[in-house]
Amino acid sequence: MRKGPVAPGRLTASDDTAAGSVVFELRDVDVALPVGSHDRDILHHIDATVRSGEIVGIIGPSGTGKTTLLRVLSGLVRPTSGTVLLGGEPVTGPSRDAVTVFQDYATALLPWRTVARNVGLPLEGRMSKAQQRDRVHEALRIVGLTGHDREYPWRLSGGMQQRVQIARALVVEPHVLLMDEPFGALDAITKGSLHDQLMQVQAATGQTIIFITHDVDEAVYLSDRVVVIHGSPGSIVHDVTTQLPRPRDQIATRDLPRFHQVRHELAEVLRYGRLA
Repeated sequence: MRKGPVAPGRLTASDDTAAGSVVFELRDVDVALPVGSHDRDILHHIDATVRSGEIVGIIGPSGTGKTTLLRVLSGLVRPTSGTVLLGGEPVTGPSRDAVTVFQDYATALLPWRTVARNVGLPLEGRMSKAQQRDRVHEALRIVGLTGHDREYPWRLSGGMQQRVQIARALVVEPHVLLMDEPFGALDAITKGSLHDQLMQVQAATGQTIIFITHDVDEAVYLSDRVVVIHGSPGSIVHDVTTQLPRPRDQIATRDLPRFHQVRHELAEVLRYGRLA
């Protein structure tokens, strides 16, 4: 059954999701950022609830505040008004409980460090070397890079470098992975492989994932829910539960009538800002 649009600015976990306790809660959040001599309104009236174990895709036209919203969640941008809670506590700055994976893996990784030392970087000074080694090996195993710990990033393919970046995020055992167009720089074949790898990571860890994409098919394939940000300032104008079975398959899932129904619905909202 198709889920209709929600009130502008509202992102709420649907009743039929299998997700758990509330991880993120945003209450009446507005964001204005300085542009020249004045402030520009970027986001307006964002009320949001994301639950443990959900994969939430965020799409919308360029300039509607998607990346700003992700930065609010990560603690890198403070809202002008409203409240942002992570695990029931106010977000006042960056936290290891919510780690961001960026699109530009090439500059995110340190080329003079091995894969293992890149992944273990957030742990240095926080635990013994033996504990660090165990955490790093486990993170590399989860992303399918066992045996590559002594390689250097510049020797790896783009897809493998992005998996290293995901492993570095997982090694701190965050509550949430925040992903800003994580596959946008990859070719179609590599992108499909990374989609499936991410789904395997989520199945293995129960990780909550919130990601931005401009690719509607990617959003539908990966997500439990897809939300659309539209307008200036941006508000959340639509929320749809994909209701696609897991595990997902690049061919079989994309052939399902429900996949095409959700894809059409999102394309319509992206074009008109609402369901026509």
